[in-house]
Amino acid sequence: DVCSSDLGLGLRAGERVGMMALNSDRYLEYYFGSWWAGCVVNPVNVRWSAAEVAYSLDDCDTTVLIVDDHFAPMVAELRTRSRSLRTVIHLGAGAPPEGMLSWERLVAHASPAQDAMRRGDDLAGVFYTGGTTGFPKGVMLSHTNLASNALTDVADGLVAPDGTALMVAPMFHLAATALLLSNMIVGSRLVFLPSFTPQGVLGAIQAEQVTSALLVPTMIQMVIDHPSLKDHDTRSLRDVAYGASPISEGVMNRALAALPGARFTQAYGMTELSPCATFLPPWYHTAEGRGAGKIRSAGRAASACEVRITDPDDREVPRGTVGEVCVRGPGVMQGYWNQPELTAQALRGGWMHTGDAAYMDEDGFVFIVDRVKDMIVTGGENVYSVEVESALSQHPAVAAASVIGIPDDKWGEAVHAVVVFKPGQSASAEALVAHARGLIAGYKCPRSIEVREALPLTAAGKVQKTELRKPFWEGQSRNVA
Repeated sequence: DVCSSDLGLGLRAGERVGMMALNSDRYLEYYFGSWWAGCVVNPVNVRWSAAEVAYSLDDCDTTVLIVDDHFAPMVAELRTRSRSLRTVIHLGAGAPPEGMLSWERLVAHASPAQDAMRRGDDLAGVFYTGGTTGFPKGVMLSHTNLASNALTDVADGLVAPDGTALMVAPMFHLAATALLLSNMIVGSRLVFLPSFTPQGVLGAIQAEQVTSALLVPTMIQMVIDHPSLKDHDTRSLRDVAYGASPISEGVMNRALAALPGARFTQAYGMTELSPCATFLPPWYHTAEGRGAGKIRSAGRAASACEVRITDPDDREVPRGTVGEVCVRGPGVMQGYWNQPELTAQALRGGWMHTGDAAYMDEDGFVFIVDRVKDMIVTGGENVYSVEVESALSQHPAVAAASVIGIPDDKWGEAVHAVVVFKPGQSASAEALVAHARGLIAGYKCPRSIEVREALPLTAAGKVQKTELRKPFWEGQSRNVA
């Protein structure tokens, strides 16, 4: 069961292979090459710090890491931090840095390998998502998980044949990978942008006649409000899928006016669901469709999913009653890597417990109202408060820290920290952010910090985050999808 033995890498079937790179067509080679060889992918979050990347590599024993020129400078630190990393392959066009192998040379000297015929319940990838324990969790997805979601995207009209799809959302996000796979099924042409910029998106749409794109609402807002929008021909754009958060009425109105030929679809889900669970189709985004009152919903269950709302005892609640969103279907993960207790809790009764609080109306539309877990969505990125609290609490002057999401016009939510200093000690907000940035990714660091003498606690000694949030969210609709 040795894969790629002729390359001298010694990869075995089921071995994990990571990739840390900006978006490019190399991701196609990475995914399909790894699966053909019988290996398991671990796409690395390119926004993480070296400490976080090393943790994810070691957690699932990733031995091979593919890097491009942009991330090659991080390799030296990864080698010192990671115990599992054995081989680094360089994607750049020039000679590889010392200690790395050349991707181009490996491909040039390789002989064709036989298909390992991985399928069904065979593990396809370990996709890391924020952890409520302060560490990322490795979500194990099988070939059936990924294939069923891709087919669902096609069945529910998220992708259409004979199109040109813009791949601009980061490829380490499962949503981008899922859309790549579904577009491959229908034979779409793919256009990769290394990273997101409004100008880059507009230029690609015009130059490549892009017909579909996956964008988070923050990206949509930045594209339609960019001053060069009027200078670009965007008439080719037919379909825009968005997720991670709902879109505001103001942005939706501006988007419909700016991109009159485009249809908008909201997708709700999570990595553990491969990732889609519900869709809100284009009609409900139109002026006529919004009269149905569903625009603030996350839509109805996707073709291959069952969705229900349950109480703490896992009993389905009546329509209109808030409970936890639970999902069942072929896209539900196999579990969390090496975390059987968390897996059993999340998948109890055969349903994935999302941790999202919502209600379902009489028509089956799901309205997400908040999160059971303390997760913040900022610019389409998930930030778990405990990760930020853990980083801040390691500052020598900090006695306690609590982190919440507060409203932000640009990012949807912003990370806000409430800090209590040790007696006689203090630190500037800039120093606290700099300290946190050394431990966690920049986008997770607080955008604002307030200092208090004490945190509000319950009788059981738990921080009352509802009290911390209240002054920021009073008078606002905190709809989170």
